[in-house]
Amino acid sequence: MTPTRVAVPATHRGDHLARVGERLLRLVGDGRTGLALLLLAGAANAVAAFLPDGPRLLDAWPYAVLLGAVALSGVAAMAVRAPAVWREWRNPGAVRAGSGVLRVAVSSTAGPDEVTRLLGDAGYRTRTEVTRGRWAVHAVRRGWSRFAGLISHLAVVVIVLGAAIGSAFGSETTFSLLPGDQALLDSPRVGLASAVRLERLDAAFGPDDRPTQLDTTVTFLRNGEPVREAVVRVNEPGDFDGYLVHAWTYGPAVRLRVTSLGGGALLDAPVPLDRVRDGVPVGAAELPTAGVTLGLAITDAARNELGVSLVGASGLTDSARLVPGQEERVGDLLVELTGFDAWVTFLSRRDPGFPVLLLGAGAMCAALVVAFWLPRRRVSVRPGRAGLDLLLRGERFDRPGEELDRLARLLDAAT
Repeated sequence: MTPTRVAVPATHRGDHLARVGERLLRLVGDGRTGLALLLLAGAANAVAAFLPDGPRLLDAWPYAVLLGAVALSGVAAMAVRAPAVWREWRNPGAVRAGSGVLRVAVSSTAGPDEVTRLLGDAGYRTRTEVTRGRWAVHAVRRGWSRFAGLISHLAVVVIVLGAAIGSAFGSETTFSLLPGDQALLDSPRVGLASAVRLERLDAAFGPDDRPTQLDTTVTFLRNGEPVREAVVRVNEPGDFDGYLVHAWTYGPAVRLRVTSLGGGALLDAPVPLDRVRDGVPVGAAELPTAGVTLGLAITDAARNELGVSLVGASGLTDSARLVPGQEERVGDLLVELTGFDAWVTFLSRRDPGFPVLLLGAGAMCAALVVAFWLPRRRVSVRPGRAGLDLLLRGERFDRPGEELDRLARLLDAAT
């Protein structure tokens, strides 16, 4: 006898998959899941901040997967809760006695129509329910404010999206300039025409040697043509063509004029003292045509004294000390210290995801403001033993006692 095969309807398999998908969506969109993912992302950022190669960890694929999970959790939370929030706002449900519910008996004989009118005047959306000859009026005020909680989930997604855009398409470049030098604001590429030129550094120091003024005057250029001049200060970066330009660090530079004994010019330019040795700013100037290098160091900061060492193929051959305006023979060279200047290291940063990130942060702040200062409140009024029973429920962190007294007075006045 041939066994009979029973075919399972495709609709049953579809319903099973739908139920599994719904359970999975609720699990991913659960607030505890989202909080755990956010804490994990925060821990990853904290670890990266303390490790020397920490930023490289944030560029790896596991961190990208983690951010994707955070974004997915926010979208799932919105997808799961939005339909229920909409239905509850448009069609208020009953308030059940329990924890967090305020209850008061009102000596009123008002009927459902009168109760509906009074709650409507008080700013509530109402629904009248009649079951087995008994009536109840359910109402909600500021039901739309529950969407603020959902917006906060989406705000996290927008913040993650902004961070991802900045990480994928942003750039960060550092370069050092002497007065009169210029550099591109990003790594050289076809079509990049944005540049900056250092004009001067104006610095002032107090009696305790702390800087009281660090103003860097720069000129922004496009296609080699000056566009505008700006002053970059501490915590006040320059803004040009989508780039933020910070004056990152600075240091001293010396202006030297070096000639041969025959009068041939070998060097006439500022030289940065961009290194520190034993607490002293030092630098070097190579003179390829003479086959030597000048080692430079500040030997007496109070006198603005510069130490010059001549180093050739056989090592140190001569040295001298100069003050501004002084010229000395060093080996077969004449070296004149014409003055001091400064070099500045700039940080140029472009983050196309920053506006998106700022939008997400603003949306989250606005959602939290609505959730805390404009909370949803739900009311149920039904006949009781001695009049009407009034039940009121607020949101977390809400103290709806004053609202309960207000509604009780309204209903009592309708006696």
